[in-house]
Amino acid sequence: MLNNIGIPGILLIAVVVLVLFGRGKVSSLMGEVGKGITAFKKGVSDGKKEIETENLDEAKDVTPEADKDKS
Repeated sequence: MLNNIGIPGILLIAVVVLVLFGRGKVSSLMGEVGKGITAFKKGVSDGKKEIETENLDEAKDVTPEADKDKS
């Protein structure tokens, strides 16, 4: 069903949305979407950093006891 829309159909949908909601409402909605994407990316990178630091804290020291005294 969505394969038949094409460029004219997308433009018609965009015009209808602009007429119904107005330019200001659509603009503010897109701004909120952008803020949400930014917050999501920040959360993903923060989670990744947290996992990496947890893995570093849990890393085991596998140096043999005889070699530990040499350093």
